[in-house]
Amino acid sequence: MIYRQFQDIKLSALGFGCMRLPIRNGVYSDIDEQAAAEMIEYAMKSGVNYYDTAWGYHDGKSESVMGKLLSKYDRGSFYLASKFPGYDLSNMGKSEEIFKKQLEKCKVDYFDFYLIHNVCEMNIDAYLDEKYGTLEYFKKQKANGRIKHLGFSAHGDMDVIKRFLKVYGDYMEFGQLQINYLDWTFQNGKEKYELLSEHNIPVWVMEPLRGGKLAKLADDDEKKLKTLRPKENTPAWAFRFLQGLPQVKMILSGMSDMTQVKENIATFAKDKPLSEEENAALLGIADAMVKKSSLPCTACRYCTSHCPKGLAIPELIGLYNEHRFTGGGFIAPMVVGTLADDKKPSACIGCRSCEKVCPQQIKISEMMKDFSDRLK
Repeated sequence: MIYRQFQDIKLSALGFGCMRLPIRNGVYSDIDEQAAAEMIEYAMKSGVNYYDTAWGYHDGKSESVMGKLLSKYDRGSFYLASKFPGYDLSNMGKSEEIFKKQLEKCKVDYFDFYLIHNVCEMNIDAYLDEKYGTLEYFKKQKANGRIKHLGFSAHGDMDVIKRFLKVYGDYMEFGQLQINYLDWTFQNGKEKYELLSEHNIPVWVMEPLRGGKLAKLADDDEKKLKTLRPKENTPAWAFRFLQGLPQVKMILSGMSDMTQVKENIATFAKDKPLSEEENAALLGIADAMVKKSSLPCTACRYCTSHCPKGLAIPELIGLYNEHRFTGGGFIAPMVVGTLADDKKPSACIGCRSCEKVCPQQIKISEMMKDFSDRLK
C-alpha cells in the first residue's frame, strides 16, 4: 500500500469511501453488512487505514453500519472521517445535536477527520452566517479533541470556494474536491486544486472514477491506453492520474464489492504516476468525451448583452453540459435551485436574440427548453 504523509501521520493513499457499500435487493438503505464486513477486513489487512462516511450516506445508515463494523478493530488502527450535513439547510444551527449523534452512531469518542460538507451555491450564505455558529462549534470540538483534523468538502464553483476560504480558510487542514481527469477541465478541477495549493491546504479527492463513468471507456479509447500501459486496467488510469498530483494526500473510492476492493488495492500497491505523454493522451480522451455531448460555448458573452431577460447564458450552458453529460445528478439542479425564478432556464422566452450573435451558432433557445424539461 502506498502511504502519504499528512502532518505527523501516514495515510493510505487509497481511502475507503462508504457511500456505495454493498446493498441488498437494490435498496440503498439496506446495506449488506456481511459483504461490507468482508470488504473492510480485506482492506484493513491490505493496509487501508482511512474510512470515510457521512450523515446522509445510505439514507442515514452508513455511519451506524461503519460504527458497528469498525468497532471490532483497535481504535488506533484506522482513521475515521464523517461530515456535517450542511447540504440540508434545515440542519443549520443543529451542529451540536448532529455531531453528538454521529459520535454515537459511529461508536467513537472522536473523529480523526471531520468535514464541513458540500460547500456549494445553495448553502454558502448559511455556512458564513455567524448566527448558526457552525465554525465556532467545530473549532471548539477541535480544541477539546473530539475532532483531530478539521476540513471541508466542496462541489461549488471557484467563487463559492473562495468565499468559504476567506472565512474558514485559517482553520481548514484539508479540502475534499471532485477531481478526476475528466473534471480536470470540465468542472475546473485544475483551478480548484491550484486554489487549495495556494492556501497550502492538502487535497482529498472524491469521485476519482466519476461515479464509475471512468471505469469503462469506449473500445478505441481503451485500446489507445493499452498501447501505452498494456498491463494497466482502465480504472487504474484514473488513479495514476491523481498519483501525479503532489498536493493530493487522499484518494477516496466508494467500493461496492470485493472485486473493486481487490483491484483498487492492487493498483495502490505501487506508485506509478503518468508520464507527460500518458497524461496528454488521457486528457485528450477526456476532452473528446466531453465534446461529444457538450455545446461548444466559449463564454464570449455576446449572448448576454442581447438577452432581454438578463439570463447568465454561458453559466447555464455550462450547467446544462454537466447535467447532460452526467445523465442527471445533483449539481445542476442544486445550482439552478439557488437562482431567482426569472433567472432560471425556464425564464427564457425563446426570442432567439442571443442566437443571432452566437459565434458558435448554438441553438440557445432549444437548449433552455431542454434544460427546463430535464430539471422537472
